[in-house]
Amino acid sequence: MTANPVLKIGPYTLASPTLLAPMAGVTDRPYRTLCRRYGAGLAVSEMVTSDQSLWHTRKSQQRLDHNGETAPRSVQIAGSDPQMMAAAAAAAANVENGAQIIDINMGCPAKKVCNKAAGSALLRDEKLVTDILEAVVQAVDAPVTLKIRTGWCPDTRNALTIAKIAEQSGIQALTIHGRTRACRYNGEAEYDTIAAVVQQSCIPVIANGDITSAEKAHFVLQHTGADAIMIGRGAQGTPWIFSEINHFLNTGEQLAKPTIAELGALVHEHISALHHFYGDFLGPRIARKHMGWYLKHLANASTVRKDFNQLEQSCEQLNFINTYFQSLDGNSRLAA
Repeated sequence: MTANPVLKIGPYTLASPTLLAPMAGVTDRPYRTLCRRYGAGLAVSEMVTSDQSLWHTRKSQQRLDHNGETAPRSVQIAGSDPQMMAAAAAAAANVENGAQIIDINMGCPAKKVCNKAAGSALLRDEKLVTDILEAVVQAVDAPVTLKIRTGWCPDTRNALTIAKIAEQSGIQALTIHGRTRACRYNGEAEYDTIAAVVQQSCIPVIANGDITSAEKAHFVLQHTGADAIMIGRGAQGTPWIFSEINHFLNTGEQLAKPTIAELGALVHEHISALHHFYGDFLGPRIARKHMGWYLKHLANASTVRKDFNQLEQSCEQLNFINTYFQSLDGNSRLAA
């Protein structure tokens, strides 16, 4: 087993080749902070619209909040107008505690994004892709990265062409999700297209899609030759996956799963951070989905989740977490 590959993005050398993918409604500051602590070399922010007239909203303000985060801080922006994208990138990089890396979203398959000709919808228009990438790169001193899918649909996989455009435009790292936009999250990710892009590219390539274990991470790195991997859904409720992968890549050995007591402490810390970040009304509501993901590791998850979801006060949720985990065998470990 070889040591972890080293990934550099502009002037930044990442501490590990395992990255947290941007996920709207998931990778907020509390979760990014948690995943970084567990070994994520980079944690990309939730997608922010390029329309700065919307940045005054609560949602955008929270998505742009990077106070206290470990460098480098990466902010993902989405849009379809080159000049708006360039202006948004410049603004995100200039605010205090703002972006040190700008990531451009051309990978999101959500209808509400694609219907505005943004996200992965842009892959149909290679000229517009070029215009956006060149405008953003020229607008900021920070390194610019790009996240894409393998194409718009299985019959039009154009990741090789987009990768060439990205490299020529000055993009400094490229993340590829191994599905087309039409595939959404259905079926299995394919990695042959990513491997082909790696073969032709001089910039770092990051593989993404269906990486849910240390063994799968090792397989994807070996199969594609990618410089790093990015984990999205595989990190939901499992922030320690980064530690597991890094340990496996370095040693070839499995890292022990957390104990029930360790999971209880983690959940309490995370839910408390969500309450603090979002406030006493939104915090408990946002905490529910995270609690659901954590509970998937335990028995009777559906019943416990139903009880938890009925709680509306921060103190009620924290008391519930304490009582629930104290009722379990704290020394036993989660199932492999």
